Amino acid sequence: QVQLVESGGGLVQAGGSLGLSCAPSGIIFSIDTMAWYRRAPGKQRELVAQITGGGRLNYADSVKGRFTISRDNAKNTVYLQMNSLNTEDTAVYYCYSVIVTRTAAGEGKYQYWGQGTQVTVSS
Repeated sequence: QVQLVESGGGLVQAGGSLGLSCAPSGIIFSIDTMAWYRRAPGKQRELVAQITGGGRLNYADSVKGRFTISRDNAKNTVYLQMNSLNTEDTAVYYCYSVIVTRTAAGEGKYQYWGQGTQVTVSS
């Protein structure tokens, strides 16, 4: 029943900025890790940025200094602010989260993925 709903993707010119949001819905007792991944055509999905439940941050080397991940615990929402975009940032971006919830299998931590949102950076 828990779903991750992403928003904010689109087309932007190189050097521009774009912001992504991910808002889980459903029965949520608590949220542990939240992260953004991306997959470019013909490439493996890679971690872009991660923020743990304790606030620890982790970024891919290629986006350090340009991207910022943050979370609003009151809204159970994670954000990715992307600045100084270049064409190599073009990819489908996926929200990921580890959420404590209750399912038919019992209460515990479950992993969820969003549907993905397209980010295209033009020259």
